Amino acid sequence: MTRTIVDLLERNDDHAEAFASRFDEVQDAQHPDAVTVCCSDSRVLQDHMWGNDEPGHVFTCGNIGNRVVQRADPLGSASGDAAERAGGAPDSDEVVSGDVLYPIAHTGTDTAVVVGHTGCGAVTATYDALTGDDAGSQPPGIEHCLDLLGPHLEPGVEALPDDADRAEAINRLVEYNVDRQVEFLVESDEVPEGVEVVGAVYDFQDVYGERRGEVHVVNVDGERDVQTLRAAHPDAADRIDRLSVLA
Repeated sequence: MTRTIVDLLERNDDHAEAFASRFDEVQDAQHPDAVTVCCSDSRVLQDHMWGNDEPGHVFTCGNIGNRVVQRADPLGSASGDAAERAGGAPDSDEVVSGDVLYPIAHTGTDTAVVVGHTGCGAVTATYDALTGDDAGSQPPGIEHCLDLLGPHLEPGVEALPDDADRAEAINRLVEYNVDRQVEFLVESDEVPEGVEVVGAVYDFQDVYGERRGEVHVVNVDGERDVQTLRAAHPDAADRIDRLSVLA
C-alpha cells in the first residue's frame, strides 16, 4: 500500500476510537435532518463545515458542480463535444438526482441544502466552454457532468456584467449555479412542498469576508433578495449574503 493509504488508516484508528459508541442509535435505520449536496472539491469539508460529528444527522452527497440534476438516461448523454452542447436547453429528461432524492423520499428528511463554493472548478470549466475558452476535451465522465451544468448556466453567463473580471464572473456564476439547482428542487414534483430548500456558498477565498470556511446563505426556496431573506430569517441574518443576482 502507498503511504497515503497507511496514513488514512492511521487516521481512521482515531475515528473508530472516538466514534465507538456513536452508532448505537442508527445501526438499523437513519432519519437525517438534512440532505446536503456539495461540490466534491477536496477543499470543501462537507461534514466539518457544519461541525458535524453525529452519525445519522446529515445525509451528505457530493459531485463536481454540486448538481441535483441527473439524466433519466445518462448512458446516452456523455458523447460528443461538451463545448458544443453546453449552450443547449436543459434536457427534458432531467430528474432530481437519486442520491439527493433518496433521504427526502425514504427517510423523512425535510431540509435540502445545495452548497457551492468559491472558485469552483466545474463552474470555471463550464464558463470556459460557454465562452469559447475551453482548453480541450475532457474524459467522457467529466464531460457528462459539465454537460449537465452548461444549459443551466448559459443564461447566467449572458447576464454577467461586461466589466466583470474572470474571478468575479466565476464566483457570480457559483451563486447562479446554486440558484439553478435550488430552483430545480423547488419546481420538481418529486420533492414535497414541505421540504425547505436552501442554497449556500462555502467561502475559502475571502470573497464574502475574512472568515475562511464560512457558509453564506444565498437562496431559500427560490428567494434570492438579501434584505427579504434577512427579514424572513432573523436568526440567520448575519449569514445571509450574496454577490449579485443574475437574471
